[in-house]
Amino acid sequence: MNLYRSARAVAGASGDDAIDWRSAADAAKAATDPGSLALEPGEREAYARDVREARAAVRTVSGADFDVPETVEIQNRHHWIDANVETFERVMRSLETHTGAFPGVARTINTGTMTVLLSFLGRNVLGQYDPLLLADAPADDHALYFVRPNILNAAAKLDVDANRFRRWIAFHEVTHAAEFGAAPWLSDHLETRMEEGIAALSEGSFDREAFRDLDAAMTVVEGYAELLMDHAFDDEYEDLRRKLDERRQGRGPLQRLFRRLLGLGLKERQYERGKNFFEHVVAVRDLETASLVWEEPKNLPTHDELDAPGAWLRRVDR
Repeated sequence: MNLYRSARAVAGASGDDAIDWRSAADAAKAATDPGSLALEPGEREAYARDVREARAAVRTVSGADFDVPETVEIQNRHHWIDANVETFERVMRSLETHTGAFPGVARTINTGTMTVLLSFLGRNVLGQYDPLLLADAPADDHALYFVRPNILNAAAKLDVDANRFRRWIAFHEVTHAAEFGAAPWLSDHLETRMEEGIAALSEGSFDREAFRDLDAAMTVVEGYAELLMDHAFDDEYEDLRRKLDERRQGRGPLQRLFRRLLGLGLKERQYERGKNFFEHVVAVRDLETASLVWEEPKNLPTHDELDAPGAWLRRVDR
């Protein structure tokens, strides 16, 4: 990690856009230890086997016809930053013409902010199923990443077996592949609501409905993934979930504030809220009924229905 090189990259931000994305990526990598990719014998095959077996188990439980990427990428932290900086750039493209009265100063500040974001996430993301939202790519293109140094670091801090923890992460990411496979319209739906919200921000307004719809959809995505995990994972997992929750709650005040500013507290609320919704649906109906959310966009629960699953059931359960 070289903080001097990181600061120099941010200070050298240039170009015509609000953020110098190349400088942000370079600075984030300079501030972040890449971690080791010295794989143990058989480790690469273990990742692939976890993904294959997760796909089979999730297919059986969900009844969804889906596939996973042919190539499973085992990354270090720098690889993850490089893989995601382009997605961040696409998502924020509509904001990039608004640099204010002092574009050079704004560009440096914005680039520094994005550097901190990429570096923090690069040190904390464990795995990622990426349907390449907002990408100029074929509709069926997708990617599955595992950030090996972060998985090993988290397993050590949680005092759990690294192989079992890796497998749990694989199952979680494969459940997301199942969701996007069951609902081919989901990627476009999320993209549209995101673009609407960001376009409004770029014009100085706030599209409350767009962000409420996006929050509701992401709550369904995270909650359904938790539901499938509970049914598909072939080992004990309660200790893993409990220790992860304890680790989040045990973070220092600065870390908790930073996670809140990044919206990571919102993501954790989405897990819990979505899980509660689906647990109610399965308790009074079944898993097949819960899967109705993926038939068409109008079957997604509204923001209010997430807290009143009975109302959603009355609307869609035929």
